[in-house]
Amino acid sequence: MNGSGHVLTVVIPALDEEQAIGATLERCLSARDAITGSGGVERVEIVVVSDGSRDRTEAIACGFEDVTVLGFDRNRGYGAAIQSGFAHGSGDLLAFMDADGTCDPANFAILCRAIDEQQADVVLGSRMGEGSAMPMVRAIGNALFAWILGILARQRIRDTASGMRVLRRAALADLNPLPDGLHFTPAMTARILLEGKLHLVELPVPYAERVGQSKLHVMRDGVRFLTCIVQTAVTHRPARPLLLAGSAAVLCSALVGGMPVLYYLTHRRLEEWMIYRLLLASLLTTVASLCVATAVVAERMAALAHGRLRRDAGPTGLASRIFRSRHGWVLGLGAVGLAVLVVWPGIAEYWSSGQVTMHWSRAALASLLVVLAVASATAAFLLDMLDLIERERAGLSHLRAPDRVRRARAVAR
Repeated sequence: MNGSGHVLTVVIPALDEEQAIGATLERCLSARDAITGSGGVERVEIVVVSDGSRDRTEAIACGFEDVTVLGFDRNRGYGAAIQSGFAHGSGDLLAFMDADGTCDPANFAILCRAIDEQQADVVLGSRMGEGSAMPMVRAIGNALFAWILGILARQRIRDTASGMRVLRRAALADLNPLPDGLHFTPAMTARILLEGKLHLVELPVPYAERVGQSKLHVMRDGVRFLTCIVQTAVTHRPARPLLLAGSAAVLCSALVGGMPVLYYLTHRRLEEWMIYRLLLASLLTTVASLCVATAVVAERMAALAHGRLRRDAGPTGLASRIFRSRHGWVLGLGAVGLAVLVVWPGIAEYWSSGQVTMHWSRAALASLLVVLAVASATAAFLLDMLDLIERERAGLSHLRAPDRVRRARAVAR
């Protein structure tokens, strides 16, 4: 008997998989010795969740003596089936795999061993290795999702939606809530990488051609997967997508407004037709400033909501330090002062003659500077308010602590 004491619960969600479920369960039962022998596991329990199947899936699964079968009267979703199996099982290690014959359950030995050897909370079996039988369209989609999530999470990942994983039961507290649908797996991956509380290890596993018809709709579920990744990023690390959007806006502004600026520096004048380019560049710069200000505030709110410590590192930390306290107000006042200086000839002319012949470019630049000042001052104000909320929370926690100690002492007496 293995000394680790791990019990592995393997959950197999199944929807109309009568062609494959029997062979899948036979392979699972045969793989138990390999998993307990080299996977650091003492016992393996297998739970099949028939997710509203209308064929013989449930009946076939019930024919296996060492398999627990749960049945839903209606289809509740891939994620709901897995989570129901987790709740029913007793293992301190939880695993799931598809019922369609694509994954070899013997690979759970490798994944379970990595839990202890690499001190992982979740081990993901990547299907994107050499020899994978994944259809080309799905392989391209998975590579795209992995690339997007890698940019947002600043970590490399190859397979965001793998249906073969092992995780510690204790990790569920940091993963829930997770969706009930097929986007259960990309949501789990995105949350782990973006939240940064759990250690994810990715190992390659063979992936065979599935038996029977796939339940995945490439376009519909692809959009759902992408939406899920972006929503998770916005919820847990909002600064990253916002700063990417702001950077894109700055780049576009430079491309659009670069030529008029160079023309002015060379000729000390602007052509009238350049107004459209400069107005568009001004709009894009405004969007960029709002994205940066929103990113700093939203990241601070997310840190408070998820109980993360504030970090003043990286691009977000730099922007936060600039906006914080007096820096934000100084920037705002400086931008307003510069705006007044830019349009001062027009103000003086209007004061003396009641007319303004100042070039339109000065008014456009002054308007942009005022918008930047408002964005800076707003971000500084909101950051001050969030700091106040954090201090009040810390103060209330400190004040309540002696009450808990006195009650504990009273019980002890």
